[in-house]
Amino acid sequence: MPLHIRFSETESVCNNQIIVLSSESPTEYLGLGAEELIYIKQQREKQKKDWIAINRYNGWLILVFVKAADDASKRMESCRRVAFQVLGHLNGNGEQSVCLQGFDVAESDILSFAEGMALGNYQFIKYRKDAGEKKNSLEELLIKPNVVSASKLEHLKVSVEATLWARDLVNEPLNQLNATDLANAISEKLRGVGAKAEVFNKKKIESLKMGGLLSVNLGSIDPPTFTIMEWKPENALNKQPIVLVGKGVVYDTGGMSLKPSNSMDTMKCDMSGSATVSAALFAVAKLRMPLHIIALVPATDNRVNGNAYVPGDIITMFDGTTVEVLNTDAEGRLILADALSYAKKFNPMMVVNFATLTGAASRAIGSQGIVAMQVKAEAYYSNLNDAGKLVYERLAEFPMWEEYKDQLKSEIADLKNIGGAEAGMITAGKFLEYFTDYPFIHLDIAGPAFLDKRDNYRSQGGTGVGVRLMISFFAALAEKERKDQKR
Repeated sequence: MPLHIRFSETESVCNNQIIVLSSESPTEYLGLGAEELIYIKQQREKQKKDWIAINRYNGWLILVFVKAADDASKRMESCRRVAFQVLGHLNGNGEQSVCLQGFDVAESDILSFAEGMALGNYQFIKYRKDAGEKKNSLEELLIKPNVVSASKLEHLKVSVEATLWARDLVNEPLNQLNATDLANAISEKLRGVGAKAEVFNKKKIESLKMGGLLSVNLGSIDPPTFTIMEWKPENALNKQPIVLVGKGVVYDTGGMSLKPSNSMDTMKCDMSGSATVSAALFAVAKLRMPLHIIALVPATDNRVNGNAYVPGDIITMFDGTTVEVLNTDAEGRLILADALSYAKKFNPMMVVNFATLTGAASRAIGSQGIVAMQVKAEAYYSNLNDAGKLVYERLAEFPMWEEYKDQLKSEIADLKNIGGAEAGMITAGKFLEYFTDYPFIHLDIAGPAFLDKRDNYRSQGGTGVGVRLMISFFAALAEKERKDQKR
C-alpha cells in the first residue's frame, strides 16, 4: 500500500513526530525537556548522528539535522536518503502514522524528505502468501501546512504515484504483462486522467510496414502493439509537441542470438523505457500541465521459435531503410527506430527516447546515472541535465561523433544493427539517430532501471528511473514558457 501523504490539521495530535531542522539550528527553541536536550547533544557530538530518535513512550520524536551544502541537489538527496533510514525505524517499530514539520530549513528539504519516505516505502509483494505479514506498517505521512505549499505537495504526490506505477509495471512478470497487457494497462491508466490513448494492433502495424517491430515479434505467439498517448490541453504553451519514446520489450531472450540463462533472469525489465514514458505522461496529465506531450510505445517480446528472425536477415523499416541484422539481441533499437520514424509525423519540438538499450551503458557508469546522448538539442539537454540533478537522476553525456557511424555501415543494406566491440552504447545511439530529423535526446537507462538489491529509497527491482526526471523537466519548461510568453 503506497504511503498516503497529506496536510495535517493544525489542531490534530500526532504521537509520532519528525522535525527536520538545519544542523546549525539551536535545539533549545523546540520546547524539549532538559534530559532530552542533553541526550541530543551527546548523540550529535559523540556519535555524530544525523538523526536522533527519542522514545516518548506514547510515540517517537525524531530530529533530522540537514547539513548545509553549497550544492542544493546533494542536500536534497541527503534528505531523501536519511528519510529512508527514519522510515526503517518507524516500520521496525510498527508505527502507522507520522507527522512531519520543519524548522529553519528550505521547503525543498521537507519535500525531499517526504519523497524519500514515500519512495522508500514501496513494496512489490502482491504474489506472496505472506504479503499481509511483510507489508510495511507505515501508511500515512502528515505534513504541517505551513512548511510546504499546496501546489508543491500535489506535485510531489503525483510524482511519487507515477514513479511507483512505473515500478509496478517493470516488476510484473511476462505471464502477467505481455505486449497486449502492457498496452491495455497504459491505456486504462492514461484515460483515467483525461489523456488520450490509442493502441495499434498487429494488423495495423503490418499495414504501416513497421518492419523493425514486426521482425522482433516473429518469434512470439503474442502479437505486438504500438501505443500512442497524448496530452493536449487547450492552454498548451508549446506550439510543437514534445514526443517521448519508450522501449517496450516485455521480455528479451536475445532471440536466436540467445542470452546465457542467468542473463535472462531480469529481462522482464526490458520494457522499463515504456514504463517511464507512460508514467511521465500520466503525471503531466494528472497535474494538468500546460504542455502538449505525446508518448509512443512499441511493444513485443523477443523470443525464439521456428519463425524467429535470425542473424543475416535484411529487414525493411517503417521509413523504408533496410537493415542487416547481425545480432537479434540488438532488438530494442529496431523497434525504437520504427517509433522514431513515426514521430516525424508530429513535427515535434524535440524527442526524448528511454530504453534499457545496451549492456555497455551499464558497464560504463553502473547504476548511479543515465547514459545520455543528444543531437541538435544542446539547450534542451542542458535543461534536462539540470532537472536530473534536482531529482538525483543524473545524466552522463557521451559523444555522438560522426566517426561512430562508420561501424554501422553494411555492404548489402543501408545499415547494420550493431557496431563493433567498443562503444556499444554510442553506436546504438548512432543507429537511432539515423531515423531522426529533429532535436533528439537518447537516454540509455540499462544501469539504473532495475536493481538486484535495494539502494536506499531506490527499491530492489524496478526503480521507475526517468519519471521524476521528466516531471521535473516539464515543470521547469512550463514555467519558462509562461515567463517567455509574458514578455
